[in-house]
Amino acid sequence: MNLEIDTRLVEAYRRDGFVHAPGLLSAAKIAEYGAAVDEAVARRKARDTRTLDEKTPYEQSFIQCQYIWEDFPEVRPLTFHPRVCGLAAALIGAPRLRLWHDQALYKEAGGRETEAHTDHPYWPIAGRDNTLTAWIPLQAVDLDVGCMGYVPGSQNDEAAFIDIFTAPGAGKALEARYADTPARFIPCAPGDVIFHHGHTVHMAKPNRSDRTRRVYTAIYFGDGARRGGDRAHPSVDRDGIGDGGVIDGAATPLAWPLPDGRLPTPAPWPEMTGRRAQHAKLLGIVPDTAD
Repeated sequence: MNLEIDTRLVEAYRRDGFVHAPGLLSAAKIAEYGAAVDEAVARRKARDTRTLDEKTPYEQSFIQCQYIWEDFPEVRPLTFHPRVCGLAAALIGAPRLRLWHDQALYKEAGGRETEAHTDHPYWPIAGRDNTLTAWIPLQAVDLDVGCMGYVPGSQNDEAAFIDIFTAPGAGKALEARYADTPARFIPCAPGDVIFHHGHTVHMAKPNRSDRTRRVYTAIYFGDGARRGGDRAHPSVDRDGIGDGGVIDGAATPLAWPLPDGRLPTPAPWPEMTGRRAQHAKLLGIVPDTAD
């Protein structure tokens, strides 16, 4: 599929480290995809009956379900949508693009802020300009519901690992570092997509509304990237890709252009028996191989 790329979006992304693409998808299609993601989240989280107050501070920021394209086929047309993946490839200048993983990030009513952080330090991917995230709201998102904020130009700085998982408040120091360059918060309509660089500092407002903020995201990287370091991650560990190896396994399929125009078929997950893996399956964060 040939896409007409708006060069102004590419210029803005490379200048600021993020770009808002209004109406990249139709509102009607977003309603269709949103129903599929809703079903995936509901089924994944069926065994997690905790209230918001019973969750950890990190979990109070959002409900997180990863790799849902794999066990919910109805989500795949969104994960590998040619308009999303084609623009993502153009933004990072990659002739071919791969999926790192997707995830639903549903911020419950009353959910806390998402603390300031950068993404790339969480991923064992070598290189600095070959990763980006597509942030796709499944509804209108404003300041009250919990829209995203991005620090322009921060993609040019060294990205630090910020422990937003187990150290509440860790993102505040990063915000203070950019006190002279405040984040730009971006309200979105259904069909809009925001792309951000793996080194861009970003955050989200708390959800002060009475409804869940529903968002789907997908992380992509340029084909040919190599694993950088031995930090554990299913996207490379499942395929046995060691430090320095090219990341080209079944867990990270080509997303643009699609081979023969066909949506990828996911590979089976290995049986995971460790305590951490069992916990992730129980909470619906990753697919349950026993299902």
